[in-house]
Amino acid sequence: MRDGYVVTWQGREFDAVPDGDNVRIYTTQPADGFEEVKPGRYVRVLTPEEYDELVYVRTTCSWRGAPFLVLGESDNWFRVEYTGGRAPVARQLGLEEFDFGVYQAWAPAHEIRDLHEQRI
Repeated sequence: MRDGYVVTWQGREFDAVPDGDNVRIYTTQPADGFEEVKPGRYVRVLTPEEYDELVYVRTTCSWRGAPFLVLGESDNWFRVEYTGGRAPVARQLGLEEFDFGVYQAWAPAHEIRDLHEQRI
């Protein structure tokens, strides 16, 4: 599940982190112009002129008829965060109040519907 910035560079998408006017892109394989920052993690800094597109990607779904963001995945479970904005509904769904007004849960993958990525 993707949730974060993505840059299109040289026809490929890379996980990215904005860094002032520039952007840092990451890969798990050694490549020209990338520096190893830890084993299996390589970074390259690009200027705005070097990349084609910078977007934020997030994964959304519905679970038990309510809207959610997908925060992560583990085995056959999804970590989801309620986006419906109604605390009584969140409580009815049995969600954990992760922070004030932020409700999350682990949902079985087979119960997830309408899973898709949004590019913002």
